[in-house]
Amino acid sequence: MVKKAVAIVTGANSGIGKEFARLLAEEREIIEVWAIAQDVARLEELKEKVGEKIRIFSMDLTECENIALIGNLAQGEDVDLRYLVNCAGYAKFCDYSALDYIQSLKMIDLNIGATVAMCSICIPCMTDGARIINMASQAAFQPVPYQNIYSSTKAFVRNYTRALNVELKNKGVTATAVCPGWMKTRLIQRAYVDGEKGTNTFPHIVEPKPVAQKALNDAKAGKDTSVYSAYVKFSHLLSKLLPQRLLMKIWLKQQDLDN
Repeated sequence: MVKKAVAIVTGANSGIGKEFARLLAEEREIIEVWAIAQDVARLEELKEKVGEKIRIFSMDLTECENIALIGNLAQGEDVDLRYLVNCAGYAKFCDYSALDYIQSLKMIDLNIGATVAMCSICIPCMTDGARIINMASQAAFQPVPYQNIYSSTKAFVRNYTRALNVELKNKGVTATAVCPGWMKTRLIQRAYVDGEKGTNTFPHIVEPKPVAQKALNDAKAGKDTSVYSAYVKFSHLLSKLLPQRLLMKIWLKQQDLDN
């Protein structure tokens, strides 16, 4: 019996997750794209626009039972999972005092916990040639004041994904950490906190579509990191050459937060 080729995309209701869902639905080998997010209305809109390949799951991935449901479903339907794309994320850009512990833990639980959990339950359903794509960030390259938790979660995702790529080599599965700069997505609007200090400048902002396309191409090429745009590549280079204290000072200057 031929197994059903499936792609799973979390955070699929908007932004770069939506672009990945659309791109993977265009892949001939993919029979279904399991689109996961909380906003059911946006998921239904995605299905209407993209087509019948989209299978929607409205759920909160910080709840362990929802992760288990996806794992059990994948194993129960005996799928051949060709892609896992973890785009679900949460951000708040502000001074630490503007965040309570619930918001802080939510960032960690979704950005880190859900990513690790989805990889854990999906890898057993993957065979040679399958791809994992995890959404990190340009913020993963250095400590980022006034994004201290968010940037730290993305540094975890980047390191975790690159190490996982090595571990999965013998299985024939690759893992790619996507490290975009600013993108025109709802994350920026939702991350804004009305406080005295916070991120207010978004240089070289881009549309999510080309970032997703490059990430998909890089994943197919077996790369463990995908970096889009000359600006982000230059930032990546600086993170290797300059001390982190200096990088943080540059960031504060850019955001006019150095006073």
